[in-house]
Amino acid sequence: MAENAIQPVMIPARPVPRAGSDWRRALREAWRDPRALLAHLGHDPDSFALDHADSFPFLVTRAFAARMRPGDRDDPLLRQVLPLADERHAPPGFGADPVGDLAARAGAGLLHKYHGRALFITTGACPIHCRYCFRREFDYAGEQLTTARLQEAVDMLSAQPEIDEIILSGGDPLMLTTERLTRITDALRALPQIRRLRLHSRVPVVLPERINSRLIAWLEHLPWPVVIVIHANHANEFDASVVAALQQLRRAGADVLNQAVLLAGVNDDEVVLEKLMRASHEAGALPYYLHLLDRVRGSAHFEVSEARARMLMVHLRHRLPGYLVPRLVREQAGAGAKQVVAA
Repeated sequence: MAENAIQPVMIPARPVPRAGSDWRRALREAWRDPRALLAHLGHDPDSFALDHADSFPFLVTRAFAARMRPGDRDDPLLRQVLPLADERHAPPGFGADPVGDLAARAGAGLLHKYHGRALFITTGACPIHCRYCFRREFDYAGEQLTTARLQEAVDMLSAQPEIDEIILSGGDPLMLTTERLTRITDALRALPQIRRLRLHSRVPVVLPERINSRLIAWLEHLPWPVVIVIHANHANEFDASVVAALQQLRRAGADVLNQAVLLAGVNDDEVVLEKLMRASHEAGALPYYLHLLDRVRGSAHFEVSEARARMLMVHLRHRLPGYLVPRLVREQAGAGAKQVVAA
């Protein structure tokens, strides 16, 4: 076999969370001290140039951390969450609102960027704090989707029949209780123009315990087709517990897609990207987007040049069947759609 040939992706085995596992307990037990996690992984924390990151605190679930390679300082999963002193660098072009959320605000907790779609900021909570998060400085407290604001948003959307898709985002919408999710979707039932519901969530990858029977029952009883867009950047993020969670979502009738971000030191390599796309598909999520970095302040050390990104896409098109090649996109503030850099 050729030296660079890709072997079939083997999803690492790991105990699958029991049905009804307490996802809230898993959150309480999440790592909140980067030094403690580094020591757990066999590293000397003093050998890393860490940032205290008080404004964007460290948070990573134990399920995600369990997939990190002990002793590997360059582990691609660790790199995504480790607050480094590199975050203090603020070159020109990096800011607090890189994708123009503030200009797209249509009401408290409601964004309207693209024709036919409206996005709800359902919560500021996430089960993991990715250091490249484009909403790391978003004013979640001021945009909290209270019951009154939810009704105001529904009333506003009722006068806009061209909006036929609702996106639940955050933070992470699956951090809400199933009861709270039900209240949101019950309110949306008053909008007869809605044809699709979309959820953007990292939860199935980093907190698979959350995909429990009550959540699945909620999904199964929704009146619209549901698309769930997960977020995984490396093949090592998929293990047996993630596969089981995605299988449950698909059995509930949801279409599952994966979007990734092109990150230096994580996945800026053609072989790594190929493995990611294959692992995503085999786990049950069709590759969807590969994003160029949203230039949020503190993330410059993750940036991959557009020229490099285009070359990686050329290699992917040669290595993968077309349905496994994601679109390389950039989100540009004020644009009416994602800007396709390479398809």
